[in-house]
Amino acid sequence: MSIEQAIAARRFGLGARPGDLARQRDPRENLAAGLDDPGRFALAGPSLPSIADAVAVVERIRDAKKAEETDVKPGMMIAEVVGPDLEARMKRALTTDDGFAERLVWFWSNHFTVAATKAQCAPFVGLFEREVVRANVAGTFEDMLLASSRHPAMLLYLDQARSAGPDSKVGKARELGLNENLAREVLELHTLGVHGGYTQEDVTELARAMTGLTVMRAPFERFAPGVPEGTYVWAEPMHQPGARTVLGTTYSEQGEEQPVAILKDLARHPSTAKHVATKLARHFVADDPPADVVSALEQAFLASRGHLPTVHRVLLEQEAAWTPEPRKLLTPLEFLVAALRATGLTPEAKAMVSVLNTLGQPPWRAPSPAGWSDVAADWSGPDALMKRVEWSQKLAGTIGVRTRPEAWLADVLGPMASERTLTAVSRAASGTQGIVLGLMSPEFQRR
Repeated sequence: MSIEQAIAARRFGLGARPGDLARQRDPRENLAAGLDDPGRFALAGPSLPSIADAVAVVERIRDAKKAEETDVKPGMMIAEVVGPDLEARMKRALTTDDGFAERLVWFWSNHFTVAATKAQCAPFVGLFEREVVRANVAGTFEDMLLASSRHPAMLLYLDQARSAGPDSKVGKARELGLNENLAREVLELHTLGVHGGYTQEDVTELARAMTGLTVMRAPFERFAPGVPEGTYVWAEPMHQPGARTVLGTTYSEQGEEQPVAILKDLARHPSTAKHVATKLARHFVADDPPADVVSALEQAFLASRGHLPTVHRVLLEQEAAWTPEPRKLLTPLEFLVAALRATGLTPEAKAMVSVLNTLGQPPWRAPSPAGWSDVAADWSGPDALMKRVEWSQKLAGTIGVRTRPEAWLADVLGPMASERTLTAVSRAASGTQGIVLGLMSPEFQRR
């Protein structure tokens, strides 16, 4: 097996299972093929919840609070609708032959973060990943941005659903105020980046333009008949009338087309290209991404007008992305999945969630709209590493030793496993200890 086979599985994938590296052929070609095929990223099944299922949970929680039912547990209700998505997501991660597709989904889900930290949006987080990220990762950044900014999960997570222009019909009648959360995160996190050249006035103007982007509920039935509750709807009575000026460009009053036009321009902005390129290079190459890799991705983004498969292929073409030296520390999710794949275990999602809670990265519960950190300094503290050791010991004790630990490690890491590490593993006091040493080795902890 070649070093490129090992890099493809570790750096671009989710880690090799026993025997994977020996079966792999043409790693670069395999990774690049089918990046523009939506089916490569889709997650479907009859048990996966719908918008109607999520809405039903929100209504049950709301009704229970109104009735002051003290025995109601919102967390358990939310788990009913989120659980199937989480189970399908985790099962895919442990069993897929296409780790790169899942890694891209994880990356873009983290870029457009929605977290299950609010009861009103939590039931929608699995739907968001399916309907926004998986549905658009084979398309354009513009389409993903538009889908993200108009999805119920994002509108509820960042309180956009209740944002009304002060001079709108709803604003005057109900005294609802302008909420800038989504507008700020679109500029700071989703498109231009914190140093992208926007001002506070741009945030406010975008927030004014985006009033009207909301979630369908009963009061809107009279002007949007037939739109299912809980889905996205344009509510003109909430929209702040008038022209808006963002980044020096003035957008006339066009109803929903006004915020859409602004979002489209933001999606194609040079600062957005640089921001996205830097994040991709940081995620797949190094915490301090090489300038030439960032530049190549940036130019691909601009030249292709944000065509994501093109940008992802250019990433795969960068020689710096294929250097043998592992530069990225695995996040808890990446470590958990890589370890389970390497040992051939496929536990239920509930057990994996418990481990991720302990390791500090509970799924779909990022601490802020910025998502989970992508640099080693935030995951390599003494306490964090000790928790990895403790879990590795439990895992090793669970699976038992079916082969020599050094042979197992050489199988799942290939040429990325150094002779020094293989020797240390072979000299372990027991087979179980050898597996722990392998899991905690620098080569396994990094990609």
